Parts: sequence; C-alpha cells; structure tokens
Amino acid sequence: MANAVADAAQYALAIPELGHFALLLCLPIAALLALLPAIGVRLQLGQLMASAKQLALGLWICLVVAFACLAYAFAQDDFSLALVAQHSNTALPMRYKLSAVWGNHEGSLLLWGLILSCWTLAVAYSPQQLPLATRARVLAVLGGVALGFLMFIIFTSNPFTRDLLGPPLEGRDLNPLLQDIGLILHPPMLYIGYVGFAVAFAFAIAALLEGRLDAQWARWTRPWTAIAWAFLTVGIALGSWWAYYELGWGGWWFWDPVENASLMPWLAGTALLHSLIATERQGVFRSWTVLLAILAFSLSLLGTFLVRSGILVSVHAFAADPARGMFILAFLGVVTGGSLLLYALRAPALSSPNRIAFLSRETWLLINNCILALSLAVVLLGTLFPLLMNALQLGSYSVGPPYFNALFTPLMVLLLVFMGIAPWLNWKHNRIAPMILRRWFIVALCSALVGLACAGWMSARYQQAFSVPAAIGLALASWLALMSLADLGRRLARRGHGLQGLRELAHNYWAMLVAHLGIAVCAVGIVLTSVYSQQQELAMSPGQIASVAGYDFRLQQLRAERGPNYSATLGDFTIARNGVSRQQLTAEKRVYHAGKNVMTEAGIVAGLWRDLYVSLGEPLDDDRNQQRWAVRIYVKPFIRWIWLGALMMATGGLISAFDKRGRTRGVVSATDYAGSGQAT
Repeated sequence: MANAVADAAQYALAIPELGHFALLLCLPIAALLALLPAIGVRLQLGQLMASAKQLALGLWICLVVAFACLAYAFAQDDFSLALVAQHSNTALPMRYKLSAVWGNHEGSLLLWGLILSCWTLAVAYSPQQLPLATRARVLAVLGGVALGFLMFIIFTSNPFTRDLLGPPLEGRDLNPLLQDIGLILHPPMLYIGYVGFAVAFAFAIAALLEGRLDAQWARWTRPWTAIAWAFLTVGIALGSWWAYYELGWGGWWFWDPVENASLMPWLAGTALLHSLIATERQGVFRSWTVLLAILAFSLSLLGTFLVRSGILVSVHAFAADPARGMFILAFLGVVTGGSLLLYALRAPALSSPNRIAFLSRETWLLINNCILALSLAVVLLGTLFPLLMNALQLGSYSVGPPYFNALFTPLMVLLLVFMGIAPWLNWKHNRIAPMILRRWFIVALCSALVGLACAGWMSARYQQAFSVPAAIGLALASWLALMSLADLGRRLARRGHGLQGLRELAHNYWAMLVAHLGIAVCAVGIVLTSVYSQQQELAMSPGQIASVAGYDFRLQQLRAERGPNYSATLGDFTIARNGVSRQQLTAEKRVYHAGKNVMTEAGIVAGLWRDLYVSLGEPLDDDRNQQRWAVRIYVKPFIRWIWLGALMMATGGLISAFDKRGRTRGVVSATDYAGSGQAT
C-alpha cells in the first residue's frame, strides 16, 4: 500500500515535468515552422512548404500536452509548482481550480499560446483551397509569432517553475474576483478573438511578400477575420456582463485602460471587415485593408503589453515584473515595426488604381472606416497619454469617462447615420433615384417620432424630465434599424418572390443585416440604461422598505451561510410594485477563508425590459442594536439589450465567416508544385 502511494506521488510529480518538456519542445518546432516553409517558398521546394502542416500539428500537440499537464497540477493541488501554490487552494471548487490555470500571468500566456496553435492548425488543415506557397507563407508568419510568445513564456513566465523552498501545505487561493463563471468564459473568448487577428495579420504579410493583393486574397482572409471579430465581440460583452454583476456597482463599462485595450482591436477589426468586403467585391482599398490587418493584431499585442507589463493596476493585470514588460514591448516593436516597414516598401505597388464615385457604397464604407479609425485614435490617445506622461516624468494625469464620452460619443452618432445609408448604395454607381430619397425621408421622420415617443414614455415612467440626448440616441438607433429593415423589404420587392426571396439573399447580406440590427439594439440599451437608470444607497435593517423607480424593495431577513471556501451573510429581499409582490432576490457579502478577502455578490432579477439589482455594502452600528447594512439598489432599464445586441453582432460575424464564397476551387499540392518548378 505504501509503495502504491509513493508511486502515485512520483507519478503526480512527473506530470508537470512532462508538461515542461512539451513546452520546451514547442520552441524548436515553432522555429522550424517559421523557417522551413519560408525557405521552401524561396527555393521553390514543395516538400519544405508542405512540412508546415506537420509542424503546425506538432506545435499544437505539444501545447495541448503542456496545458493539460498544468491543468492536472491545479486539479491535484500540486503545490510544488509555485504557480499552483500562489493561485489555488485545496478548498477551491474544481471548476475554479481548472479556470485558475489561466487566472494568472503565466497560465494566461500559456492559454494564449495554445489558442494561437489552434488557429495555426486550423489554417494548416482548413478546407480553403489556398495555393501551397500562400499557405506556407501564412503558416511561417504564424510560426514566427508563436516563436516570440514561446520565448516570452519560457524565459520570463514559465508556468512550470518549482517552489525552491519546498511545497507549502496550503495554497494562497485564487483571487475571489476570479472565482466566478466569468473567468471560465471571458478570457478564452477574448483570447480567441485577440489571437485570431494573428491570422489576418499573417495573410497580410504573406500578401505583401508575395505581391498578391487582390479579391481572391480578401476572400481567403475574410472568414478568419470574421470569426476572430465575432469571438472578440462575445469576449468584450462577457467582460462587461461580468463587471456588471460581480463588482457590485451596477456599471457595465468603466473606460478602464484594460477595457480600452480590448476595444481598440475590436474597432480596427470592424473597419478591417468592411474594408475586406470592398476589396473582395470591387478590388479597392487594398493598401488600407492590409494596414488595418497589421493594426488589428498590433493592437492585440499592445493590449497584452498593457495587461502583462505591470504598468497598470487592475484586476486584469497579473504581472509586475519590468523584465516581462520590456520583453513584450520589444516583441511588439519587432512585429509592428517590421510589418509596417514591409508595408511601406510593398504597399505602394499594390495600391488600388480604381476611382470611386462619391455616391457609391465604396465611398461610404470608406467614410465609416475613417470614423472607426478616428474613434480608435481617441481611445488610443486617452489610454496611453497618462502612461506616457508618467513614463516621461512630466506629471501624473488621469483620463476618465468625461474625455471618452465627449469625443467618442459624437463619432458613434455619425457612424450610426452613415451605417444606415451605406447598404442602400450601389457599388460604383453615383446616382440616387428620387424615390430612394423619399424613402429615406420617411424613415428619418419615423425614426424621429419613435425617438421622441420612447423618450417621452421613459421619462414619464421613471419620473424624470424629458431627455433630449435620449431622444436623439433612440432616434439614431431607430434610424439604423428601420433603414436596415426597409432595405430588406426593397430587396425582396425587387426579386418579386415575397418572403420566398429570403432564401435568395446572400450570406454576406444576412451577416450585415443581423450585425447592424445588433448595433441598433445595443445602442438602445446603452442610451436607456445611461439616461434612465436609478439608484439609491441607504442603511436597511430587516423589515424596512426602500422605494426606487416605482419598485418597493423589502429586506426580509439577514442570514449566515457557509460555502466551500468562504462564509457569507445573505440578505433576502422581496420586490413589490403597486402593492403586489412580484420577485425575490438574495444579495451576499462573502469573506473568503484563505486571504480574508471580502467580496460582494449582487442579487439581480434580470429582465428584457429592466434589471432590479441589489448589493450589500458593509454592516453598520445602530443604537437600537438592530442589524443594519449599507445597501445599494439599482433599477437598470434595458441593460440586457447591450449584451443582446453584442450577441447579434457576433452572430452576424459568424454568418459572414461561413459564406461559401470564402472557399475556392483549385488546390495546389506539394507534388504539383514540385513538378511545376515555379512559384504560385
């Protein structure tokens, strides 16, 4: 029996060593992936180019093994690994032990690398019929990116480092903020989007190297970009939802630098998607499209630098080692600087010679992209300015919501206006029929009436003065939605098949329609919850009632409860309206045993039209020796529409990704290539 226990212990200790070996093995594989296919293209050797597939598979297998071994160490409470000892605990529920694998600096970077290997493998074995040389170039670029990140992980952030002082009896526990389903869902979704832009970047670099930047290239690139953009959209939405219910303040966006770090590549990716469509359909904006692909991935790397360098103090920021920050900064400089240098050398020869008419879809797509680029510049400046001033020792500055709201919001207003018009315009054409103008006028009038009516109704419902900004925001959201639906009706009428014509509409059109409607839905949620949310902070004891926005919140009782690794005080509330009891909710205040950290778990009654939200503050002393607690109560109208709209946008991106036009006929095999003796 003793021998069996000893053997099991040795086996458990050997698992991390296997993971470490697999991680080290990734380094030469990534180096070969970066070199051999590129050499094959240079020397026109088909076998070397074809080796990229096997190398991509080997890289993926090694990273899967490394990640699985690290997850096993967390699951088995192997505190001989410093990472497990610092971020786990024997009392931690298993689902959080597994998500704790990426709830730290080293593990999150390993997840980053694993997802990159998944994207690389997907490109290597995708059904897209790419020319062999093009696929080899793309995989070589991805191999170079993987090599840089693996060097960063192995030399500065190795997750398999042993605790030299010996394993402790108990771990420090995972940050209580991260003991949530949000950690399980949000980082993987966000990373899939972040890293997915590496594929668009690789296609862009391959196009510059190959000297081929045409509609076919855009057709190959668009599905990968759309999938990455869709996952990034979901990741940002999940982060917003997580902050909303976990932090206890009822906010959904704080303009935190780390939030901005995810928003910037999303803005660049949105512009990239629209530019790819124009390049694919009309062969225009080719240089613009390549630049956006470079910027989208570079901004993803910038976000990694901001989070992992330690220059930010945030729940997102796990690292505080200057060496790590310098490594990422150097890597960012090499990737961004090198790609921009290549762009400067090659892009002029690949620029679009086409002239475009002002009243054409190309022009209005360009206008939309310029607005997105300007919005990106606003966010970038507001995020980096305080950091640059501090680094240059020119003083301490803070850029907060007033700056972003004053500059970002007007740009989004313009974007909504132009987004409604662009789908109505034809490619290349420069005339609009008077009938179309009349329809636009009717839609504009209806949108204004909808905005005024809804703002008036909401003001009466929540007993507030009429809000002009709310009326304008609702009118703009209505404009986009009604223009999109009117365009759908126009296309169906033109086909003359009634509702049967829905099947004849292209995937790309459905993608645009769903995504634009999602933006309209999201805009409604943002406007209404920003203007009409109501809150109250007060002291309550059992039996007391607080009235907010027509709802009566009664604190029924306070009770104690023990969780697997925490103790909690729970407040049970009943909610009535017009004297009729409607809902119940429970808010919690938790104290985690390991670090004595205190966390708020809000009680929320979610609804499509409004959320009722209660969070417990701190216990208060009372002369009458009653139990009194600070309580925050919020009524958030239409806040769920923000995340519903984001899901609709992501759905539109996925519809676009699976458009069959992204697949082309004619595959070039290694044998064919070797026999031809020329580059494809």
